[in-house]
Amino acid sequence: MNDHPEGVEEGRAPTVGWDADKTGLPSRHTTVGPERAPHRSFLYAMGLSQREIAQPFVGVVSTWNEAAPCNISLSRQAQAVKKGVAAAGGTPREFTTITVTDGIAMGHAGMKASLVSREVIADSVELAMRGHCYDALVGVAGCDKTLPGLMMAMLRLNVPSVFLYGGSILPGRFRGKDVTVLDVFEAVGANAAGTMTDTDLAELETVACPSAGSCGGQYTANSMAYVSEAIGLALPGSASTPAPYESRDRFADASGRAVMALLERGLRPRDIVTRQALENAAAVVAATGGSTNTALHLPAMAHEAGIAFDIFDVAAVFRRTPLIADLKPGGRYLAKDVHDVGGVPVVLKALLDGGFLHGDCLTVTGRTLAENLEGVRLPDNQDVVRPAMQPLSPTGGLVGLSGNLAPEGAIVKVAGLRTLTFSGPARVFDREEDAFAAVMQRRYQAGEVLVIRYEGPRGGPGMREMLSTTSAIYGQCMGEEVALITDGRFSGATRGLCVGHVGPEAAVGGPIALIEDGDMIEIDTARGTLSVRLETKELESRRERWQPRRHAFQSGALWRYAQTVGSAGKGAVTHPGAAAEEHVYADI
Repeated sequence: MNDHPEGVEEGRAPTVGWDADKTGLPSRHTTVGPERAPHRSFLYAMGLSQREIAQPFVGVVSTWNEAAPCNISLSRQAQAVKKGVAAAGGTPREFTTITVTDGIAMGHAGMKASLVSREVIADSVELAMRGHCYDALVGVAGCDKTLPGLMMAMLRLNVPSVFLYGGSILPGRFRGKDVTVLDVFEAVGANAAGTMTDTDLAELETVACPSAGSCGGQYTANSMAYVSEAIGLALPGSASTPAPYESRDRFADASGRAVMALLERGLRPRDIVTRQALENAAAVVAATGGSTNTALHLPAMAHEAGIAFDIFDVAAVFRRTPLIADLKPGGRYLAKDVHDVGGVPVVLKALLDGGFLHGDCLTVTGRTLAENLEGVRLPDNQDVVRPAMQPLSPTGGLVGLSGNLAPEGAIVKVAGLRTLTFSGPARVFDREEDAFAAVMQRRYQAGEVLVIRYEGPRGGPGMREMLSTTSAIYGQCMGEEVALITDGRFSGATRGLCVGHVGPEAAVGGPIALIEDGDMIEIDTARGTLSVRLETKELESRRERWQPRRHAFQSGALWRYAQTVGSAGKGAVTHPGAAAEEHVYADI
């Protein structure tokens, strides 16, 4: 058995080891020239051959961990990516980054870490790539913030990149119906209201999540997975295949091969993610009734590419795009059902045929979006995805709001809602825990607008999701009887008239900080307004009396995040972005 690297015999130096032509590739800084002999010695120690060292180095990053089913299958898929890279003449170098899984973090202080993790993921991938001088990147992600985090890193680094979603979970079955983890969250409220027994709740929790994969409805993970295809960073069809299916490995292998083709062509993420591509991404979210969190993540991704694209730009696309997919939480079907009728390409084809997409945008296949969809047809005899001319609603499943209570904007998901306008007195809470306790104890009334503030990016810090609170309300059959507004966020699984991302946030003295119990709040999704029935003079008087609040996180990652994070309307980003850069990693 030969234990020596290819071309290296015992007692002899390699005849070639540092004269490979890596002109323009970052890995030349670690592999080429006699001065890099120490660096190559580390690579030989890991079993690399001369040929492998001379090839382009491709970072293969996954967010694998054992926190939740969203990420548990990613390590396997990363191995398949590596095989694809190697088969196409590249040298894969695997690494991992963190995940904060929202389903586990939900409903307690751990959720403060969730949005912060998006920035840590992007930063850690940047640092790993910079430190080791990798030439290209394939990113494999599963849970909510991992998807935008990896795509943000790709745009920041601007090396040839391919994104791969790890896939959705299979539906659970409870009493003859498909269920997801949302049903369990809502069952908590039903249990508190006395309409579900402890025994039934215990049974539901054991069957709701039967496999690996991300939450099965059109929540944040699946919404951002659909974005990855619509925006051109993922291979067609890769976003909708469920996680347990072995066919995911074929997409992984193909992603590894695709990134090598991009490297050969010199096609980079910022060539793909243009203003028009971002509009395509917003359109697929609107058309599928996706997560309000995309109104945070799309501006953040645009920021990494140096493109101005804020919550109002996202909302403009939402307003002109029809709702054509009947997906949970507002509809009837799950991600697996979309896969069964043809996957994300079917949704994109319906939108393209209706004139709602820019078909000339480039993708990681090297072809345009329209070229990728040439052979796709919307199947007959199914009602999961409709033709764009026969929509569930003429406007998308999400609506942007503004007004004297949200000068910097707010967002609400209306897919599946019967109540589209609401007016009622405020019941104010300064943190989510207090609101959740009030809901569980039924200390609220039909007709009220629950206000949860000081939960924004800076004030939380971390901009928590409110799924536990909103689900408890729905579980008590009060989902259409009250409204809820917050400067925090909602899970993609949230239902009801729930308005998030209200800006400016309370921590910086936004109008939401000035609301008092009993103030009349008006929400009109048709007009796109969110207002409080107060005179400007009264608001100014309250602002003069308002005092900033000191949060409890005065050290560590949450403190650091609060020092740098910007407004939700611009993506809650923490650095100046590509518009200010003087150097791009890809060009080192």
